[in-house]
Amino acid sequence: MREVPDNIREALRTQLWDEADQIHWLSLPSGAKSKQYEAWVKHSAVGGILSRYIDTGSVRVYIKDTLLKDYASLKQGDEIMVCRVLGVSSDLIVKKLKKPSGRILNDQRIICWGRASSWKAILMASFERAYTGKNLKPFAVILTGAAGPYKQDSVRKMIETAAKQLGIEQIKWLDS
Repeated sequence: MREVPDNIREALRTQLWDEADQIHWLSLPSGAKSKQYEAWVKHSAVGGILSRYIDTGSVRVYIKDTLLKDYASLKQGDEIMVCRVLGVSSDLIVKKLKKPSGRILNDQRIICWGRASSWKAILMASFERAYTGKNLKPFAVILTGAAGPYKQDSVRKMIETAAKQLGIEQIKWLDS
């Protein structure tokens, strides 16, 4: 088989990212994602096209590892969304942080964000970054894909209390 042409790969990537946005991919459980991969493999406009260029047995892996590879990191690393949610200008950003996603603003405030299910790591990263940095302040945490238990007031209150104990000024919830 031959390599998937760039224009086909990019068209499929755009199509799948649009569909992923519509089905709230970042908040889907792994079982639902597996079912969606299989649906794409069987769909003539995705798997059918890809099977013209790559082995049919490799289509699912290609979709996962090539077409959707950067989807989660780019969507979660969306500083435009973060700035909008917090009402801060992107001009204030002086440093980008990864794992979990974060930014340091010119006034030394730290912003961290990621999936609600990873709240412990995100809160601790905010605290640790402020603690180990010079005059840094844990300003805000944004928790995305807040579904299931993370929609419950009691769970949110517990997480917000932990954030406050760690000196984090704001916590924002982005539901799926």
